[in-house]
Amino acid sequence: MSDRATMDTIARLVPPGSRVLDLGCGDGALLDLLQRERNCTGYGVEIAGDNVLACTRRGVDVIQLNLDEGLSMFRDDSFDVVLQIDTLQNLRNAETMLRETARVGRTGIVAFPNFAHWPNRLSILRGRMPVTKRLPYQWYDTPNIRVGTFKDFEVLATRNRLAIVDAFGLQEGHQVRVLPNLRASTAVFRFERG
Repeated sequence: MSDRATMDTIARLVPPGSRVLDLGCGDGALLDLLQRERNCTGYGVEIAGDNVLACTRRGVDVIQLNLDEGLSMFRDDSFDVVLQIDTLQNLRNAETMLRETARVGRTGIVAFPNFAHWPNRLSILRGRMPVTKRLPYQWYDTPNIRVGTFKDFEVLATRNRLAIVDAFGLQEGHQVRVLPNLRASTAVFRFERG
């Protein structure tokens, strides 16, 4: 998620001065932004070596770790906020990692491509898997293990006793609060343990 407007929207959900864990932090751009502009501290978690190096170059503390192995290295409530931005759809153990996010952080923020966005629905009606700006891969070469929708996450959160504090869609950096399951390419949720 490199779009500056989108990163700013996500950053505004994080209270200033928070201790943050950014799961699947990529090159560390969001955590760097949070450190510089929101006075946050914390760690990124990333598996890809080139991204770990990019984080280090930015001055972002990063731990190289495969998220499918879990977060057992962190105690309960170790962080104020745990981020999973464009990570959940790439994990084999997405539900377990969601519970772990709620365990190690007081607040979780998740963002992922919303498969129910209307252009995706139109592609499916035409008999093809969607290829869009948010889902830029062909069905056979995607890093996404699964696809989900805004509504699917609401059900998953309820099933795991997570209280959704805020939820909206993002479309080209703008918040979508009316019919986000249909009108937004990205689903965003802020939640706490219920």
